[in-house]
Amino acid sequence: MTTFRISEAAALLGVSSDTVRRWVDAGRLGAERDEHGHRRVDGADLAAFARSQVGTAGDGGRSSARNRFRGIVTEVIRDAVMAQVEIAAGPFRVVSLMSRQAADELGLEAGVVADAVIKSTNVVVEIPGHDRVAGHV
Repeated sequence: MTTFRISEAAALLGVSSDTVRRWVDAGRLGAERDEHGHRRVDGADLAAFARSQVGTAGDGGRSSARNRFRGIVTEVIRDAVMAQVEIAAGPFRVVSLMSRQAADELGLEAGVVADAVIKSTNVVVEIPGHDRVAGHV
């Protein structure tokens, strides 16, 4: 059974360790003490909690895209036709290529809050620290 230290759970949820401790103390997230007295969160419980915290589109709109990352635009590089937009969404860096016209119409500049909405038919899943790729020996 996979368990996580409070600091690991915090990193995965994108919050501080103090926030996770408050959630545990308030009974919102379960945790057990290990043999050293440190709190550990069960992996399945953490996954269920993370799923319950996932927000939906705030504008009331409907979309088949389920991957939404709210962040801050950190850089916009424009040329005559295209624009490269970089968004910092928590610990993640999302880069989008779009027409310059679209970037201009959206008013994208460093410091603007934006949502990166991602829909893809190809998603690569990796396990940190493992050299083996699923399906390959």
